[in-house]
Amino acid sequence: MPTTLSVNLNAVAMLRNRRDLPWPSVEGLGRIALQSGASGLTVHPRPDQRHIRFSDLPVIRNLIDDEFPDAEFNIEGYPTDEFLELCAGVAPEQVTLVPDDPTQATSDHGWDFRKHRDFLADVIGRLKKMGTRVSLFADGDGDAEAAGIAKAVGADRIELYTGPYGGCYDAPERAGPILEALGKTADAALAIGLGVNAGHDLTVVNLPPLVKRIPQLAEVSIGHGLTADALEFGMAETVRRFCRACGQKI
Repeated sequence: MPTTLSVNLNAVAMLRNRRDLPWPSVEGLGRIALQSGASGLTVHPRPDQRHIRFSDLPVIRNLIDDEFPDAEFNIEGYPTDEFLELCAGVAPEQVTLVPDDPTQATSDHGWDFRKHRDFLADVIGRLKKMGTRVSLFADGDGDAEAAGIAKAVGADRIELYTGPYGGCYDAPERAGPILEALGKTADAALAIGLGVNAGHDLTVVNLPPLVKRIPQLAEVSIGHGLTADALEFGMAETVRRFCRACGQKI
């Protein structure tokens, strides 16, 4: 199956939040993304609500349920009690756990699986009782033991942190070794039955090599680069471009 695209709406929400106005509409642009070929929508509700607001979550849930029942809602975040309560309230198909400090501008590293093993096992157990799939943010450094721990604590998938790979946009000669390390991490995860997602600084340029190296890549979650392209090409055409970069015939 081709890699699917989940559109991260955080950048849309951040632009909206600059003014006390209802546009750009998170719901409206999410609808366009799903109409244009995206398989899901992603949000990362941070405690300060600086982009996605807690009030956005039921709106997105209703959009998917009412108009796109085959699509998925993916919620990212650090698993505080408040975050887990938000998840329980809207029942996302997938929760992606990230080891973020609340003050971070964006996610920039994966979990230390050895250090946080017991903590993650407890949180995943709580999420599984809600019936959601769980993905864990992981460094793409080829650490097979880390993948094994992710499996052991109950994760269904890992999400490869592709920030260093995306950071090679102006130095493509550095991309090869990073891509291979991501691939080895994926190989280790897939070999033990974990699904593999990816996200962070992915573009229509660097996506095809990633998908080629990891042909079983299940899903990519993309926000910043996709939103930037949407300013030039429009949301509908941008989603189609990213779906094609994922290997979809659209």
